[in-house]
Amino acid sequence: MSDTIKQRPGTMRLVDATQYRLPPAGWVSILHRVSGIIMFVLLPFIIWLLDNSLNSDVTYQYIADVFVGGLGFVPGWFFKLVVLALIWAYLHHFTAGVRHLYMDATHSVSKEFGRSSAVATLAISLLLTAALGFKLFF
Repeated sequence: MSDTIKQRPGTMRLVDATQYRLPPAGWVSILHRVSGIIMFVLLPFIIWLLDNSLNSDVTYQYIADVFVGGLGFVPGWFFKLVVLALIWAYLHHFTAGVRHLYMDATHSVSKEFGRSSAVATLAISLLLTAALGFKLFF
């Protein structure tokens, strides 16, 4: 009996799976799911922000003060980072969704278009996030 352990065909260890290099379309697909999860998990925070910002002038100022001075033991910059994550999640989810809708409507499913549209999706979502993040922090 040999010392090497034989694996069944089709099985893969996690270490083997991390050796693959995903194409940009694979990253966009995974990040599309991650951004959807982020938006779903942070939905109570979004509702809290919306409710307090639209309720009255006093509660709007309260939200503005939270972003500057924090709330309890949580500093204001942390709230800004959470909102920045929401901004990225929304923009990436939106641009990736538009990419998928465009590909479905035009039947553009070539390898070249998939790669170029994935790179464009990543670039657009990151550039818009950087612009809105700059506005958020400065």
